[in-house]
Amino acid sequence: MGFLKKNGKIEPFPGTDWNGWQPGTHRFVSVNALHVAPDGTLWVVDTGTPSFGGVPVSGGAKLVRIDPATGHVLRIYPLDPDIAQAGSYIDDIRFNGRHAYLTDAGKAALIVLDIKTGHARRVLDNDVSTRARTDRPIVMDGHVVESHLHQPLLVNVDPLEVSPDGKWLYFRPLEGPWSQVPTALLDDPNVSSTDLSAAVKPWADLPPIGGSAMDAAGNLYFTNLKDNGVYQRDVSGKITKLISDSRLHWADAPCLALNGRLWLPVAQLDRLPMFHQGHSRSHQPLLLVSIDLR
Repeated sequence: MGFLKKNGKIEPFPGTDWNGWQPGTHRFVSVNALHVAPDGTLWVVDTGTPSFGGVPVSGGAKLVRIDPATGHVLRIYPLDPDIAQAGSYIDDIRFNGRHAYLTDAGKAALIVLDIKTGHARRVLDNDVSTRARTDRPIVMDGHVVESHLHQPLLVNVDPLEVSPDGKWLYFRPLEGPWSQVPTALLDDPNVSSTDLSAAVKPWADLPPIGGSAMDAAGNLYFTNLKDNGVYQRDVSGKITKLISDSRLHWADAPCLALNGRLWLPVAQLDRLPMFHQGHSRSHQPLLLVSIDLR
């Protein structure tokens, strides 16, 4: 994990030790997401899998909470094998009061974390709302993205957002569609899996996306994989295209800055060697771009 300085230099963050994982060490294994919590601390989601889609190594899957000003690691939240299971791919994180919510894109579940106690629970495990649908393929460059020959890539529950009032969690498989569930039910460990599943309702039917971000007004910003576009969905449901550019190929993990800019790392995920018989099709250089939303 790196820190981009104003002079353009990239330095390891929070230090070289944390970025020097070897088997048997307690360091970053595979960072998949970064998110700034409401209190300003930086949370790092570590899948714990040395290879994409692989089995998490012992003690590898975790959340790391960091003071971004100093690089000091404030707390480590291990994700035990009953939470980050074989086949899990812990994907992204959002916050609501004393709870954090995460998605498991590998084994189709939401994870509810009590930030104070560190206790985590899997919910909506293999629910229809968290599973990828085979009738919604990911299309890039005019072709269906395949995990194996003639097998379309399926990514279970991936992006998620919390409504500005904290009452709803919105979530979806990468291919869509979006669902919503009351956070009060997610936060209550006494709610049965049947009752929680019954409380899930449709929210928005959007195409396969790379990632999303929601502002304080409830506007959703998302990247449309099919046309390399960035869109806004306002609270009324109106969708507006902000930009479309071939350089934004699988733009992922949008981040809203306080100055009104939307930052987008361009992952080119579908061009990785694992999707092309071991041959990379990535276009260099890899890009980090920003868009002024004002």
